[in-house]
Amino acid sequence: MMLIILIAIVAILALWLIGTYNGLVTLRTRSEEAWSDIDVQSKRRYDLIPNLVETVKGYAAHESGTLEKVIAARNAAMQTHDSSSASMQDKLQAENALSGTLKTIFALSESYPDLKANQNFMKLQDELADTENKIQASRRFYNGNVRDLNTKIQHFPTNLIANTFGFTKREFFEVADAAQRENVSVKF
Repeated sequence: MMLIILIAIVAILALWLIGTYNGLVTLRTRSEEAWSDIDVQSKRRYDLIPNLVETVKGYAAHESGTLEKVIAARNAAMQTHDSSSASMQDKLQAENALSGTLKTIFALSESYPDLKANQNFMKLQDELADTENKIQASRRFYNGNVRDLNTKIQHFPTNLIANTFGFTKREFFEVADAAQRENVSVKF
């Protein structure tokens, strides 16, 4: 009888261990999938930006400094995105910087009525706005999965299994500094 109880306890512990491990793997995989969604939308944004900048150049030639900043931020974000040595924090900062510079193009359009009426610009602006919305949704999805994974990793007794099998906390995707939280103002 004692042997049956011991076997039952060991079986219950084994099932709990397997379930907990599989739960952690699922959360880690969901976080990776969510990061991949951000990558896909970022790539789309990288592809749209040069077309948008070329359209704006024709109307706002004397705003080349703003346009150069957007292109530089795009190139930096792409380089960081493609770098295998870049940390998650490096990628987050590059994406946040690019988002900040994109706001300046949309702010420029307010000062150029002809630009606002240009169909190419409007289409590109709509596509980029749609992409930005998808990126924001992907970031929220990613952060939700990271929250779930980090919470599970910290809960006892799951933390014992997480530490044993090398599960680590992930970083949230968040705005890096207060300057990126503010609205863009364009002054002439």
